[in-house]
Amino acid sequence: MPQLSRTAADDRDAIRNVLGLYCRAMDRMDRELGYTIWHEDGEADYGEGIFTGSGRGFIDFVTPTHAGMANHSHQITTTIIDLDGDRAASETYVIAALRIIEGGQMQEVTTRGRYLDRWSFRGGRWAIDRRVYLHDFADVRPVTDTPIPTRGTRDRSDLSYTVLGAAMELAKAGA
Repeated sequence: MPQLSRTAADDRDAIRNVLGLYCRAMDRMDRELGYTIWHEDGEADYGEGIFTGSGRGFIDFVTPTHAGMANHSHQITTTIIDLDGDRAASETYVIAALRIIEGGQMQEVTTRGRYLDRWSFRGGRWAIDRRVYLHDFADVRPVTDTPIPTRGTRDRSDLSYTVLGAAMELAKAGA
């Protein structure tokens, strides 16, 4: 079967999809999916106070860290992508809400920053070669949970895996 040519729009969509999968991997604490975000030799630099090392190492570090939290939610917003053949660079704004319990009180840490990513298209897929996280600012505040029960789960039993199951398996198969 002949190789279909990629367009710039296809490449931008693929990169944005990987960024979305990163948020899913974080919030569902899905290590296997998280590993697919970086190429095998990919690097992650979240700063001295957080993590510096391999992309895979970051996933191994952050998953148990998130497991120790009451809850967390990652969203990406504005994304700028600069394409150059099989290479790309992007800047993506991120907001992460992290809920922790300190002294019996629920606290929410909301961080805002940017991911500066260098990408390459290898092995038929876009993945990160190097990520630098730039922390812009954060706030911590006490919160009271609402009486509305949480319907989602922080693992692969989340309903979204059933709804998006085929797409997720295809993404993982590309790793």
